Amino acid sequence: MTILQAVNLYKSYGSVDIFAGISVSVPPDARIAIVGPNGIGKTTLLRVLTRLEEPSDGVVRISKDLEIGFLPQEAGLDGTHTLWEECLGAMAELLEMEAELNHLERLMSDPAHADSAIEQYGVRQEEFERRGGYTYETRIRSTLSGLGFTDVDLVRPLTQLSGGQRTRAYLARLLLSDPDLLVLDEPTNHLDIDAVEWLEGYLSQWRGAVLIVSHDRYFLDKVVDHIWEMNHEGIEIYRGNYTAYTNQRQERWELREKIARSEIARLEKELDYIKRNIAAQNTLQAKGKLKRLSRELQAIEALGFEAVADKNWLEISTLVDVSHTISVADAEKRIRSLRVPSQRPPRLSLDFSPNYRSGELVLRTGDLVIGYQDEGRPLFSSPDLLLKRRECAALIGPNGAGKTTFLKTLLGEVPPYSGEVRLGASLHIGYFAQAHEDLDPNLTLLEEIERVAPGMLQAEIRSYLAKYSFTGDDVFNMVSTLSGGERGRLALAKLSLTNANLLLLDEPTNHLDIPSQEILQEVLMGYQGTILLVSHDRYLIEALGTQIWEIKPHAQNLQVFKGKYSAYRQASEAEKTQKVQLNREKYLARKRRSSQSVSLERKRAQRISQIEESVDELELVMEKISKRLENPPSDPAEVEKLGVAYVRAQEEIDRLLKELTQI
Repeated sequence: MTILQAVNLYKSYGSVDIFAGISVSVPPDARIAIVGPNGIGKTTLLRVLTRLEEPSDGVVRISKDLEIGFLPQEAGLDGTHTLWEECLGAMAELLEMEAELNHLERLMSDPAHADSAIEQYGVRQEEFERRGGYTYETRIRSTLSGLGFTDVDLVRPLTQLSGGQRTRAYLARLLLSDPDLLVLDEPTNHLDIDAVEWLEGYLSQWRGAVLIVSHDRYFLDKVVDHIWEMNHEGIEIYRGNYTAYTNQRQERWELREKIARSEIARLEKELDYIKRNIAAQNTLQAKGKLKRLSRELQAIEALGFEAVADKNWLEISTLVDVSHTISVADAEKRIRSLRVPSQRPPRLSLDFSPNYRSGELVLRTGDLVIGYQDEGRPLFSSPDLLLKRRECAALIGPNGAGKTTFLKTLLGEVPPYSGEVRLGASLHIGYFAQAHEDLDPNLTLLEEIERVAPGMLQAEIRSYLAKYSFTGDDVFNMVSTLSGGERGRLALAKLSLTNANLLLLDEPTNHLDIPSQEILQEVLMGYQGTILLVSHDRYLIEALGTQIWEIKPHAQNLQVFKGKYSAYRQASEAEKTQKVQLNREKYLARKRRSSQSVSLERKRAQRISQIEESVDELELVMEKISKRLENPPSDPAEVEKLGVAYVRAQEEIDRLLKELTQI
């Protein structure tokens, strides 16, 4: 079963073709990611598939009554209502059902309508409960908390939220609305690591289909089971998560290159036979081979090596005209022009090789507290840190925790709130700023490179920038006109020229597409210097980090974990599990104590009741004896016996009343 299908989609804006020939389908339990370089048309494809835009050609078929929830990259919410009220809007049907139940409850108290109301109430209540009517407020709080909102945020008007918060609020409402197909364009852009991990867990339990565009490789590993890779030829489909996709992609690249080399070698062998025999005794056979060679060359040029290798000549003849024969010289020329095709993405020419080696001790701190003196309060305190040459410390923590301030403190741009930072000998620091504030918006790309490499000639700068995909007249563009990804590439180009032996990297993969992230990671893994990395890119942290520095804002401190990110996550999960178990044990102990207390109270109440009943019975006995003694029997022994029984009853009452005062 398919809930959405696209057949032979084309999209262009004027004379610019965005994509062509795309045919895909989405099953009801889909977990699909669309990946590809920036500018390839991923966002446009999402908009076409969700019918927010019309294709230039082709058709999109959507199942009847399919509800689609779409999160754009920059989603905005407006209005003076609060965040809580916005999320309640996703529960409109439940709120209507709740109002109806309240109305039926009022009717149930009216004898004239009670029978009918009771009958309706049972049906409505069952449906209300089935759809989560008694838990929707808990769901809202849990979703907002998971996405990083506090209780204070719930009552804030949307106008008081930042742009990133509004996008998260939009995502919260979208998740709460439970669409059949959830379409997310870069959902992790405005989330810190805790919120992304919460979203991963949420989507793992999602009952509908999910279609995602994301550059977060770790997120894709956790969430999806199919990858659609967009390239200039269309879409290639891979089974599995991101890691499985990279392995399969490598295998496909190698297989296609192997097929191409094999085909070229075979064509060269055929041509050699033809050249040796075209004018000799095997002329007819050579001419027949030349005719076949002509058809093969024309088919390869039209369809590619792999298509020809996979098809028989009957299939090929329906796809391309291969009827005419070329000359031997033309065949030789065409074979020489054949190249082994490569679908591997173009590489950024990154090189962070340091000019000279630093000392073994790169960074040491003592009693360090990070913060701004003029604000009068610290952000967090730090244990004494130690970073040695060739290590990579990954600094993590929620947005606003002070990670960038920490880097600026190390750079000397912000003084420590207290304590000290000691840098090692022979250090040459390179800094990648998250906001790219070191880029001057009033300069051209050429001028920006000249700032860090004044000795480079203009021709050399143009050649250098071409390695970062800035070609032709791109080099004369103003920095202010660049996209986020282009600014990131320019900042990396500048950083490569510093030849630093200590890199301070603040979110270096922000705005980079996955191919660029992969290249940056590969280069940094081979870097011979030291790295202090601030990043939400857990894939990069796992690849590079030798120790994890985590800022805990609530505790106002920084904690150090020595080891890889995966080991840190495992230790964190074990700690959480231990805390949950400890809390559970405390709860059970309190419950046992409470249960014991209830049991004792119950026994006390039972004993009091027993005593009261016994006293009542004894008083009744004494009353009967008193009446007998008013007209005593003639037998003295019988009178004595009644007197003894009366005294014993009185003594027992006294004993019971004394026990009652002690309970």
